[in-house]
Order: sequence, then C-alpha cells, then structure tokens
Amino acid sequence: MNPQILIMLQQALQAFQNGNYERADSILVKIIKVDSKNLPAFHILGLIKASQNKYQEAAELLGRAVKLDPNEPSIRYNLARALVDSGAYLESLPHHKKTVELAPNNPEAWLNYGKVLSHLSRYDEALGCYEEALRIKPDYFEAVLDKGDALYSLRCFEEAITIYDKALTLKPDYCKLHSRRGAALHMLKRFEEAIASYDKAISFNLGDCLYLYNKGISLSALGRFEEAVSYYDQALLLKPDYCEASVYKGSALASMKQFEEAIVQCNHALSLQPNNADCWAIKAAALSELSQFEEAINHYEKALSLNQAIDWIYGDVIHRKMKVCSWTSIDASINDLAGRLLLNEKATNPFALISLSDDSKLQKKSSEIYNRAKYPFNGALGRLSKHLENEKIRIGYFSADFHNHATSYLMAELFELHDKDKFELFGFSFGPLKNDEMRQRLEKSFNKFIEVGDKTDIDIARLSRSLHIDIAVDLKGFTQDARTTIFSYRAAPIQVNYLGYPGTMGAEYIDYIIADKTLIPLESQSSYSEKVVYLPNSYQVNDRKRVIAEKIFSRKELGLPDTGFVFCSFNNSYKILPSMFNSWMRILKAVEGSVLWLFEDNNLASENLKNEAQKRGVDSSRLIFSKRMPLPDHLARHQQADLFLDTFPYNAHTTASDALWAGLPLLTLMGESFASRVAASLLHSMDLPELVTFSQDEYEALAIELANNPVILDGLKKKLINNRLTTPLFDTPSFTRSLESAYIEMYQREQKGLQISPITIS
Repeated sequence: MNPQILIMLQQALQAFQNGNYERADSILVKIIKVDSKNLPAFHILGLIKASQNKYQEAAELLGRAVKLDPNEPSIRYNLARALVDSGAYLESLPHHKKTVELAPNNPEAWLNYGKVLSHLSRYDEALGCYEEALRIKPDYFEAVLDKGDALYSLRCFEEAITIYDKALTLKPDYCKLHSRRGAALHMLKRFEEAIASYDKAISFNLGDCLYLYNKGISLSALGRFEEAVSYYDQALLLKPDYCEASVYKGSALASMKQFEEAIVQCNHALSLQPNNADCWAIKAAALSELSQFEEAINHYEKALSLNQAIDWIYGDVIHRKMKVCSWTSIDASINDLAGRLLLNEKATNPFALISLSDDSKLQKKSSEIYNRAKYPFNGALGRLSKHLENEKIRIGYFSADFHNHATSYLMAELFELHDKDKFELFGFSFGPLKNDEMRQRLEKSFNKFIEVGDKTDIDIARLSRSLHIDIAVDLKGFTQDARTTIFSYRAAPIQVNYLGYPGTMGAEYIDYIIADKTLIPLESQSSYSEKVVYLPNSYQVNDRKRVIAEKIFSRKELGLPDTGFVFCSFNNSYKILPSMFNSWMRILKAVEGSVLWLFEDNNLASENLKNEAQKRGVDSSRLIFSKRMPLPDHLARHQQADLFLDTFPYNAHTTASDALWAGLPLLTLMGESFASRVAASLLHSMDLPELVTFSQDEYEALAIELANNPVILDGLKKKLINNRLTTPLFDTPSFTRSLESAYIEMYQREQKGLQISPITIS
C-alpha cells in the first residue's frame, strides 16, 4: 500500500475513534478517489455512516468492501448489521449466514443471525442460532432470553418457561424477564403463577404500565374482575391514553354486570382508537345485555367490518339478529357460519348454533372448537387423588340458577326427593344473591348449600376436591353465566352434563350426558363427546309442586279475541326461524279466524314479526303478544290457548313441560339434534306420540287438522289430562330413583377403575 495512503488511513482511523466523523469521512473519501479498491477505506467509511444512522449508505459502502474481500467475517458482520438497521432483513440473511460460516465461534454473529430469523418469524431456524451462541458462551444472557422468546412464539410455553428460569439465574432482577415468564404462564392458563411473575416484574419497576396491565389480564382470566379493574386503573394512571387497558377494563366491568360503566369505558377507548374492533365487540355485548339490541347489532357489524377474525363474532351477530327477528339474509348467514365451523374457525358460541342448525355433528364440532379455545383441560391442580369410598355418594350440583329460574322450576323436587341415606347433596351456587321463594326452598333441600359466586373457578374446583365430591353435575353447560372452567380443573372424579345445555360440551373432562333414547338414539352417540346415560323415560326432571294459579283469565284481559282458535308459542324469539314462521303463517291462513299468541321477548322482535306477517299476507293483528308473568299465573293463562306450536330446531324445553303440566297439547317437529328432540321426548313420556311430527309438511297438516276438528283435539286434551299424573313425565319419585341408579353405576365403575362407557337404566 502507498505509504501516504497508509498514513491517511491511520489519520482517518484515529479521527473515527475520537468521534471526529467529519474529518475521518473527508480523509477516507480522498483515499477512495485515489484508490477505488481500498478495502479498509470502504470498511471504515461504512462504519462511520452506520454510527451516524445513515444505514443505507453504510450498507452500500460495506457491500463494496465485501466485494473486495468476500471472506473477511468482520466486514460481512457489519454489512449484515447495517442492512438490518436499514430495514432490509431478508437482504441481510445471506450475509449473516456467511458470517457464521466464516466465524463459527463468534456468539454475537450467531445471536444476530437468530434475531433476524426471529424477526422474519422463522423461529425454528432462529432457535438453532441461539443454541449455537449458547454452545460457545453458555451464560450469554441475551441469547438465553431470545431463545425463550422464540420458544414462546412457537407456542412451546413450557419450554420457554424453562429457558426464562435459566435466564433468571443470570439476571434475577430483570423485570422484563419476569413479565415474559408471566405471559408464558398465562398462555398455559396457569394464571396464579402468572400473577406471581407479574408481581416480581412490578416490584422491580413500579412505573411500567405494561406489567400492571398484564397482571390485570391474568386476574380477569381468574374471574377476579374487581382486582383486575384496579390494575387497569393503575396502568391508566401512568398512561391515560393506554387504549388496551381501557378496552379490557370495559370487558372486566361487563363481566361484573356493570354494563353502563363498561359502555362508558369502551367509549373512552374508542375515542383513542376509533378502529379498535375488539372494543366495538365488547361494547356491543354490553348493549345487548341492556336489551339495546338494534344498537348492539350495529356495533357488532362495525367490529366485523374492522376485523373479521374476532373470535365468536359471527355467531354473536346472528344470535342478536334472531333475538329481534331481523331475518335479512339469515339463511346465507347460517350457511356461512356452518362453512366457517367446518374450516375450524372460532365462529360462534355453541349456544347460538343450536337455534340455527339441526346438524348434531356440526354442533359437536362447534363445541369442540369453543371448548378447546376457551376451556381446555387445565392440570394446575394436579391429578385427583383416589377417593376412599364415602359412606354416602357425594353429589355436587353446580349452577347459577338456584333461584326463580327455569332450571330450578324443573329440578326443585328432585333435590328434595334424593335419598339422603345414600346420597349427600352439595349445591354450589355462583348466581345472583337472591332470597326469593325458590332459593329458600332449595337451600333446605341440600345437605350443604354453598355460595361460591365470589370465588374463582380454580378455588371452586379446589373446594369441590376438598369436600371429596364424587360426582360433579354441571347444570349450565354453555348457557348464560356458565363457569365451565371449574370442570376443566377436574372438580370431581366423575363430571356430568345435565339439563342446562341441550347438547354436547365437546370436552374430554365431561364424562357423561344424561339423556334418553328419544333424545339421543343409539346411532347418534358419535355426535356427543360424553358417554350417554340413558334414563328409561324422558331425561327431563319435573316438579309436581309447580302451582297453577286458581285465577281464570278472560280472553279480553290477555288481549285475545273473544272467538277463534288460539295457537300459541311461548318460546324465546331467537328460536323462531323464518322457515317455521312461514309454517305458522300458512297455518293461520288455513284456519279462519285463528290467532297466534306469542311471548313478547322485546318490542323490536314483536314489531319485526308483525311486519313479517304482513309480508306473508297475514294481518298483523292476528299476532298477539304477552309479557312475562309470575309462573303460577303464566301456567294458568295456558287455559285460554287451544294448541301450542313448537319451534324448530330449538324446541320448547321447560316451556314445553309448562304447557303439558297446564293441560295444553303441544305439537312438535322432531329433528336430529338434542335441542330438536326434547319436546318429542316429553310427549313420548306422556304417551302422546301422535303430537310428534317428522317433517314441516306433516307439522302444518296436523296443526290445521287439529284446529279444524275439535273432536280430535278435545280427545287429545282429555288424554293429556288423564296421563298427566299416570305417565312417567311428571312422576318425580320414579325419575329420582332412575337418576340415582345412574349415579350409583357411575360411582361403582369409577371405584373399580373401569373405563367410562354408556349406561342404560331400565
């Protein structure tokens, strides 16, 4: 090399080291003009540009240096770094790869190669790089940390936690590491451990709103919503424009049933991020709970327009439209929903589907998707220890409905009639704290009635285990206020799905479903994840003590015309599909002077149904709507109806037994799914199979025949009244003995270590 150029290079290098970039730059440019192949000049000038954040210029200069010497690892390394800093990640990859080939024992080179691969979501390849870095330098903290993050991104959460624990031995006070460990624990649904990790992060850095927010998320997941709100508030105090904290505070408030406050919080979040789809959806759910259905639907559709990938939102939109009988494009929406489920999308809460589809296999798939995403088996409490045989079989009934509610109206006498010499009954109540007459009656019927509404799901499961409950009966399933997570922890050795939800839970940890052979034919067992327990008559328990008011209502005070045949259907509005409404309108047209008496779920549904009647050529005045009444009065008013028209595919359930108990014949259409076979189960149990139809045409024809032939209808009414207390449906003592026989067989099989299998009680 020319001695003068060598001197100039030394001067440039000294200026560069002293931070005098302008002088170094000037000297190096002069060198390059004289010697266009001067490798050190291009290299040093590239480093100067990189230190000035002129990364693109740096990459161009270092690229020229690489062409002059392709096998110098330091130049390759610096070029790769400059390309990354300029945002050219893909372009940097071959240079990172060449660097580690040239300098295989450079841990920093392997680390930076891994970082680029991670940035490009090539986590498997990145892991190999981090492992090479750690082979060379086992205590390389940054490599340990990045390896944990790559494992987290690959959803290998257990392995990520192991790596984070190793990193903590190197830097136990590194708060971000505790937070990342908490995030991995949260993903494993080990929420209590996640909270402990977040507490560590918070203790090292009280001023980081992310750690406070993350702790709030885990508290919410445990159902500790009030505490969660306090942490969201702390995060918002540090960062008032923290939109995510506002959104999840709104969600927590909604979970606490503080819907107005939730809406206020969502409005604040939307003022920060108007296009936050999750927030629109949370606000929509709160509006729906306040019966502001039209606005709720608009909000759901806004959320959907912003992000079609929000979990469960398709089902939410359709269900709310069904709630108000808004049927525009409903058939296409249902078909779209089914298609999404077949593609394993998180499209709907299973409850919404049962009123839309009679496909039991699709319903099972929906439950499996939902359960896998929201309530997978959780081993946080460890394996259940083998129970010693109790003196009495301990049955735990779990519900939010131990008050004046349809479930309790059916089950109250069962609890009273259970053989307390053989069974010990525990009621786990997580519903509203009410002191109505039903609650008072139920509390007396259990050996132990426990209010657990203020406990977390894991604590309720712990309590159940500590009480040595043998059989846990979930009376909620996927219905409102369900707490399925309790059972995901294995609250008892035997877990049973009964009554509350008309379908399968799709959960590996729910062992049995109570049914009958009308409800679930033998050939349909594959549509249920549980093993079927077949009771000898109807699966549905009933309370013979349901009081029918002595008051005799006049047609006038019920809003009914003085004359004419009265069809009725007191089902919820979301059960009315357009196809069934079409049948009802054809029936009204065929029966002169007849009216259809419906339950008024909400004003918007009533108005929409009237409009739909007019579209079908039926005077809307022939639809009569009545509001909710106390149960004794509601039962008594059935006397003014002539025939109950069932819905399909979601039949009347408690509503059906109400009608039959009140002496009103019920006409049903039986399908394939659980929900579409309940009324048939009840009618068969009352020896009234002639009221079960198998097609829409048959359903319409029989309704018209019964309305036009009072002799046949009168005969059915007399048969119904005669059979009411002589057939099995309302024989509660006999039902209780059958159910107890099922419990005994479940228990004995479990004690003997036998495999769970279907049970038939004769």
